[in-house]
Amino acid sequence: MNVEPARGLRYPWDEPPPHGEPRLVAPGIEWLRLPLPMALDHVNCWLLDDADGLCVVDTGFDTRKTRDLWRRALDGRRVARVLVTHHHPDHVGLAGWFQQEHGAELLMSRTAWLMARMLRLDEQDRPTPETVAFWKGAGMDAAVLQQRMAKRPFNFADVVTALPVGFRRLTEGQTLRIGARDWTIRMGNGHAPAHATLWTDGIVLGGDQLLPSISPNLGVYATEPEADPVADWLHSCERLMAFAADGQLVLPGHKLPFTGLPLRLRQLIDNHRGALARLESHLSIPRTAADCFVPLFRRQIEGGQYGLALVEALAHCQHLFHAGRATRTRREDGAWLYRANGALSTGDTLRGIV
Repeated sequence: MNVEPARGLRYPWDEPPPHGEPRLVAPGIEWLRLPLPMALDHVNCWLLDDADGLCVVDTGFDTRKTRDLWRRALDGRRVARVLVTHHHPDHVGLAGWFQQEHGAELLMSRTAWLMARMLRLDEQDRPTPETVAFWKGAGMDAAVLQQRMAKRPFNFADVVTALPVGFRRLTEGQTLRIGARDWTIRMGNGHAPAHATLWTDGIVLGGDQLLPSISPNLGVYATEPEADPVADWLHSCERLMAFAADGQLVLPGHKLPFTGLPLRLRQLIDNHRGALARLESHLSIPRTAADCFVPLFRRQIEGGQYGLALVEALAHCQHLFHAGRATRTRREDGAWLYRANGALSTGDTLRGIV
């Protein structure tokens, strides 16, 4: 597919709709914004007219408030299908509720469904020894580590309804008929494994893979401590570029709908390439991932955002290690120390660094 020249990001709506009040954004497509109790204080959900009801794309957290907002937004309409772009709780939280209350069919990638179901069942009262060792390996601040070890961690079960057995699998290149439109499934990776995006003429449902103004978190976790989500992310952005056109209306999982997707994908790639270059310079002396917030995020991060910053800093350090651009050694306290091998060569290509 030919890619139109990028002419800049544009936002058809200056402001989002109030929480719980659907807004029509295209024939047969409504935008529903729901609250989240965190710094990123909302999630976008989409209501698509379908053959025998509605197809809901992403759901928000499972909370009493969110359920009430959904009931009001639906106003008696039936949800026939619920499609979840990826397994994170703000997107899958009420999928099981829609299955139970509406008899809705669930559509997800297999990996997303398995991840969500596993995490929903993995309820912990205290962090596991493997998680504690992982945090120590990332160089977590001692005071933060002590606090986390003494309290119940976040569990999927806190905000995600139990998922009944049975779902319909979404796969790369699949065509899905929803209402009057045929959508093509294209998978992304990095922010979440097997993240589904949906493409039709002039419209893209981007989930968290295609966001304006912010870059989604790319984190390494104790479940897969040797992962390289930065490589997965860069490769996905590069691959999706082939399907992007400047005039497509992108309906993202957070922030505002926008056009100018080719430019946005280039920005997302360049953002992480720039962060890696700054990090490589910072690692001229050995440092832990926790020592790398300033070059990556341009500020020190504390409080509620510390955990997300740590797993993303680790992801970028580990990407340099996997790419052969840095080495790592264990410190006596268990923390990994990363050190750059040298400056980035001007001859490196995008493919060469992922």
